[in-house]
Formats: sequence, structure tokens, C-alpha cells
Amino acid sequence: MTTHGPVPSAGQVEAAAQGEPTHEYEPHTAGTAGRLNWLRAGVLGANDGVVSVAGIVVGVAGATAARGLIFTAGLAGLTAGAVSMALGEYVSVSSQRDSEMAQLKQEARELRDTPAEELVELTALYEAKGLSAGTASAVARELTAHDALRAHADAELGIDPHDMANPLQAASASAVSFTLGALLPLVAILLPPQGWRVPVTFVAVLIALGLAGSVSARIGGSEPRPAVIRVVVGGAIGLAFTFGIGHLFGTAIG
Repeated sequence: MTTHGPVPSAGQVEAAAQGEPTHEYEPHTAGTAGRLNWLRAGVLGANDGVVSVAGIVVGVAGATAARGLIFTAGLAGLTAGAVSMALGEYVSVSSQRDSEMAQLKQEARELRDTPAEELVELTALYEAKGLSAGTASAVARELTAHDALRAHADAELGIDPHDMANPLQAASASAVSFTLGALLPLVAILLPPQGWRVPVTFVAVLIALGLAGSVSARIGGSEPRPAVIRVVVGGAIGLAFTFGIGHLFGTAIG
């Protein structure tokens, strides 16, 4: 659905340009969206670490009180989870980057071999976005003169050639965020006396999940309360289930 707002007059535009910015909270700076995506990915990675390792250590604690076994299981879960997250992120981002590079190479060939046709295509794209034919032509020509590949990559492919994801960075960020999140339940289950291990871990994990849900919602610009309720209730159910499974099978096998 297309919506049309009131077009400001020249006087309003001039007054706005001379006044103070009124939308400082909006991310207009180049690269801001990318940084927000990285931050969101970090929060989600830490959340995965909390949930995954908490489920393991609480489940094992339901089966045995041996601190060494709980620590070994938690450490194994932390290591396996961090490696899995890093590999998964590396493969995913590498595939995305390979695809984008192939598209950029194709676009570069077209700009080299048929520049006139590419300029016509870019003009048509801006016309389709609502610019008049004259304005679209002027914009297309100026952007082509400035950086033809970047202009076409943005308009046609939605890619910024100067701001592409780095697979190694993505893998490292995922591994680190998962590890940091996983350390919380591992420490919470090991430090308290035996009778307090599971309750303390429950409380610590649910608080961490609530904070992660709130931060994730605020990054995305949504209401924090529903997100917090979802992750806390889901986390509580998951922990209760894993503890029950560990206690049931640990007792039965033991």
C-alpha cells in the first residue's frame, strides 16, 4: 500500500535546515543499521549460550549432585555450543558474501560492457521509486559519475560494496557472545551449596533472559514487556522440563 504525506513548502524546508535536528534518535549515520544488526546478533548469541548451557547443567544437576560431573557437562556444552555457533555463522556469512560478490562482479561487467543501458536501467529504477523523469535522470547521472558500481549495487541489489559482512568477524562475535552467556549458568550452578544450586541457577538464568529480551526488543524498537514475558516464561518451562528429565532418568538409571 502506498501512502502519501503532505509535501513541505520551500519555506518549511529552509526553516528546518536552519533549525535544530528533530529526529536525532533515528539512525541516519552510515553503518548504523549494520552495527545494530551486530548488537542484536550478540544479544541473541548470549541468550543462546544462557539457555543451552543452563538446560544442560540443570538437567545434570537433576540426576546427580557431583560437582565435577556438572562442571564437565557444562564445559562440554559451552565448548560445543561456541564452536557450533562460530562454524554456523562462518558458513552462513561466507555463503552470503560469495553470492553478493558474484552479483557485484556481474554488475561491474555490465557497467563496463553496456554503460548506456545501465544508466537507462538506473534511471528507470529511480522513476519507479517516485522521481520524475528529469530528476531520476539527473540523480542517476550524478551517482554514476560519483561511484557507478555502488549506485547500481544499492538500487538494484540492495548491497553496499563498501560495507559487506566479514565471515571471520561474524564467527568470532558469535563464539564470544555464546561463551559469555554460557558462563552465567555454569558459574551459578557451581558456586552455591548443593541444596541451592538449582534455585540459584533458575533465578540467575531467568533474570539474564529477561534482560536479554528487553535489550533485544529495545534494539528492534518494539515494546520490551511482551518480549521479556516470552523469554522468561519459555526459559522457566525449559529449565523445569530439563531438570525433570534429568531427575527422572538419573534416578531410574542410577
